[in-house]
Amino acid sequence: MASNTSHSDRPSKTRQQPGIVRGEPGAAGTSETSLYDLIGGEKGLRDLIETFYDIVEFEDAGSVLHILHRRGHGVAHSRIEQFDFMSGFLGGPRLYVTHHGHSDVRYMHEHVAIGPKARDAWLNCMSIAIDRVGLSSEIKKRLMEPFTRVANVLVNRSDDTE
Repeated sequence: MASNTSHSDRPSKTRQQPGIVRGEPGAAGTSETSLYDLIGGEKGLRDLIETFYDIVEFEDAGSVLHILHRRGHGVAHSRIEQFDFMSGFLGGPRLYVTHHGHSDVRYMHEHVAIGPKARDAWLNCMSIAIDRVGLSSEIKKRLMEPFTRVANVLVNRSDDTE
């Protein structure tokens, strides 16, 4: 980031919703376009989540995550819950909040032992999924930045031992 940013380029004290891209015209003529809209809305998000969980369930890159999901509610449940959460997280309908009354990712994952290996596997599987659904490198960057921040926050173990 350039050091000569103006005051208006600095992050505000209020928290910006992760899925909102400032300064781009939206479908309704607003100055904001959500990442939800940029990835193709409901269909684009559904494709991304299904691709992600296909990787988790059927490929070596997702084996660490598949084991964690089998210990919990399972992959089928996670496909639904992640779609609902990501919809709101990316600036679309807040489906997870409607169903559960919150969108606290730490609370959602407090029962899961998440170490660096699981974090890295999640980020890698999502990166692969983004590439497979054909999103641009610019949108991928915009998605991976908040995903990486959240993934780092969810690490609750310093190692990956059971």
